[in-house]
Amino acid sequence: MATKRLVLGEWLPDQPGLTGAVTKAKNVVPVMNGYGAFPSAEVFSNNAAENLLTVVAGKFGDTVQLFAPSATKIFKFDQNDLGLDDVSKVGGYASAIAWKFVQFGKVIIGANGNNTLQAWTIGTSTTWDDLAVAAPSARFVTVVRDFVVAANESSEPNRVYWSDINDETNWTSGPTSQSDFQDIADGGNIQGLTGGESGLILLEKAIYRMSYIGSPLFFQFDAISRTLGCYEANSIVQKGSLTFFLSDDGFYVCDGQNVTPIGAEKVNRWFFDDVDEGNIDRMSAAVDPERNIVAWCYPNTSGGRSIIAYNWQTSRWSYAITTVNFISSAATVGTTLEQLDIYTSLEGVPASLDSRLWAGGKPLFAGVRGGGIILFGGPPMEPELISGDIEEGMQSIAKTAWPQIDGGSADIAVASRFRLDEDVVFGSDVSATDENRVSLRSVGRYHRVRVKPTGNWTTVMAIDLELQPVGGR
Repeated sequence: MATKRLVLGEWLPDQPGLTGAVTKAKNVVPVMNGYGAFPSAEVFSNNAAENLLTVVAGKFGDTVQLFAPSATKIFKFDQNDLGLDDVSKVGGYASAIAWKFVQFGKVIIGANGNNTLQAWTIGTSTTWDDLAVAAPSARFVTVVRDFVVAANESSEPNRVYWSDINDETNWTSGPTSQSDFQDIADGGNIQGLTGGESGLILLEKAIYRMSYIGSPLFFQFDAISRTLGCYEANSIVQKGSLTFFLSDDGFYVCDGQNVTPIGAEKVNRWFFDDVDEGNIDRMSAAVDPERNIVAWCYPNTSGGRSIIAYNWQTSRWSYAITTVNFISSAATVGTTLEQLDIYTSLEGVPASLDSRLWAGGKPLFAGVRGGGIILFGGPPMEPELISGDIEEGMQSIAKTAWPQIDGGSADIAVASRFRLDEDVVFGSDVSATDENRVSLRSVGRYHRVRVKPTGNWTTVMAIDLELQPVGGR
C-alpha cells in the first residue's frame, strides 16, 4: 500500500492528464504553491438608467472620482448615496463599444471611436466635454512620455495622433507645436495602444514601438512584429512595462522589445474552444493588483461568461465563471468605515472590513453588471480542482485521501479508469472527517481526484492519496 502526494501544480488543459498537470482549476486564483480563492462579485453602486460598458477611476491629490460610461452617457459615482449621476456632455454620446480612458495630470481623457476625445478635470469639472476642437474622434488613447496619444478614427483606422508636448488641448501641427500624426502602412487596423516611456501600437497583423526622438520628426516607429498582431482590441491590458493581449493563436505579452507567448500548449486551445468567437468583441481585460493576475472576461459557448486569469509572477493560469459583463481596473473613492451606514446591512457591504476598499484611492479589481458597478471583494466562489492521472501498477484501489489545504479542508471525489480512452466519471463527493481523512473505494489503473475546498481556506496545495495495488484477472 502506497501513499502518493498529488501536488496541484499548473493548470494545463491543453495537455493530457497523464502528464500530471491539473486538468481543472475553476473559481480559483493561481499562486506560487497551489491555488487561492477567487472572490465573488459584490454590488458596489446603485443602478444607472442604462447598462454600463466599463468603469474608470481618476485621482489627483486626495481627490478620487469614479466614472462608468454607457452607450450614450457617462455617470459619476456618488459615495454619499451610492448613486450614479449623469455628468455627460450636452447631447450625450453614440457609442456601443467599450470606452478607453487615460489620465494626464489632473485631466481624465476618454475615447469611444465616435465622439471627439472627452475630458474631465478632477476637482473642477461638473460635466464631461470635448477635450479640444481639433482633438481626434479616436477609439484608443494613452500617454507616452509627455504626450497624449490617440489612434483609430473611423476614417483613418491605421493613424496615430499625438498632442503637443505637455498640452493635451493642442492637436494642431505646425512650427510652434510638436503635435502631429503618423500612418502605419502595414499591419491592418490599429487595435489598441499602451503607453509609458515609449508607446506600443498593436495592429491586426503587426506591433510597433513608438519612441520619442525630438524635432523634427518627434517620434520614431519601429516594427517589433510584422506577422503577429492583436486579434481582439478589448483583450489589451497593461501592467507596468508589460502589455498583455490575445493574438489569433493565443495569449502573448510584450515588454516593448520582445513578444512572448504565455498560453501556448497551456490554455490557448481550451480558450478558443470555450469562447464564443461570434461575440468576442464583448471581451474585456483588467489587472487585479491584489492577486497579481491579469484577467480576461468573455462570453462563453455555454451562453454565460467566463474569466481566464494569468498570474504574471508564477506564469500560471486558472479560470472562473461569472455574471459580470465587463471587468476593469478601478480605485476606491475614499469611503471610510464610518460611512458604512449607507449600506442597509452588514451583509450588503461589498467587501470585508480589512479590504483595501476602505483605504481610499487604492487600485481595485472591479467591473460592471447591467447598470451597476461591482467589486471583486465578496466571499470566495465555489472552487473546484481536478488533478491529473495517477497510477500505481496495472490496477489499484484508491482507498483514502488527505487534502492538504491551508486553513480548511475539502470534499473529495475520485474518477478511476482502466484505459485512457474511457470516460472520466467521478463518484460522489465525500467530506473530510475531523481528522481530515476521506474514505474512498475506487478501482482502476488511472485515478483523478476532484477537490472542492471548504471552510476558511486560503491555499489548496495537494492531496495525499492512498493506493493499494491489486492483481488483475
